[in-house]
Amino acid sequence: MTAMRADELDYELPPELIAQHPAPERDGSRLLVYSRETGQVRHTVFRNLPDLLAAETLTVVNDTRVVPARIRIEKPRGEVLLLEHLGGVEWEALARPTRRLRAGRRYGPVELIEHLGAGRWRVALTGAPAGEAPLPPYITEPLADPGRYQTVYAATEGSAAAPTAGLHFTPDVLGRLDVERVTLHVGLDTFRPLSAETLAEHRVHGERYEVTDAARARIEEAKRVLAVGTTTVRVLETLARGAPLAGRTELFITPGFEFRRVDALLTNFHLPRSTLLALVMAFAGVEETRRLYDLAIDEQYRFYSFGDAMLVL
Repeated sequence: MTAMRADELDYELPPELIAQHPAPERDGSRLLVYSRETGQVRHTVFRNLPDLLAAETLTVVNDTRVVPARIRIEKPRGEVLLLEHLGGVEWEALARPTRRLRAGRRYGPVELIEHLGAGRWRVALTGAPAGEAPLPPYITEPLADPGRYQTVYAATEGSAAAPTAGLHFTPDVLGRLDVERVTLHVGLDTFRPLSAETLAEHRVHGERYEVTDAARARIEEAKRVLAVGTTTVRVLETLARGAPLAGRTELFITPGFEFRRVDALLTNFHLPRSTLLALVMAFAGVEETRRLYDLAIDEQYRFYSFGDAMLVL
């Protein structure tokens, strides 16, 4: 079987469809619904999600909380993005402009300890993280309420980016669902673009996850499982392969992957040439995903972190 090329995950998106702000109401986002069994597509709004799920569906969410991880530095002008807490005062971070930064120097509350390559650094942070919400670079307008870049069920702080499929939920929608929680702290792997020519050549960095024993039991016993977001999928499928309740997952899900626990997927619309889009193609089908993205563009859906959602049944 020929390895899938990274450019097979490319598509053209009109810039005006990149959502710069969250929807006025979280559950007012649009929702594209696709049935893998029938090929049927429906268009609705997110607050109708509970009515679309089969009986006895367990909805699993990622309850990680985003760290105020973007720390601006003045000289040279740039930033440090905290990726993962390594223990004590040490973090792994991305820093730019890397070529003008030096190990052993202090930049505001951050001291650079060691350059790890590709813009990654081991750093020491004075105090708790107190930067800005780490919005992706394609969001160029300020966020009036930083709380809109957190899910309403965020609990355990540790992520460098939000698990964005969960941003649509409200307490009311959650109250109409049977919900279980897992934790995966979103780091470099989730938002790093594919740099290799084929998916087989891409190497993942690994992200920390944790699941309670009670949650695992409920997930294993559930008749059907809806995974909220690609990060939740990675935890569920890591557990389904006999992994421990806590650790790091390096699972890279690409077309041809055998799903053992995820029966339905709720996800946003992802960037071209991303590992997240590869995962969606693995679940929904490559050509089917391309067709759905073309349809979403035609229907003027909003894309990326603050955009609309898609439910694949």
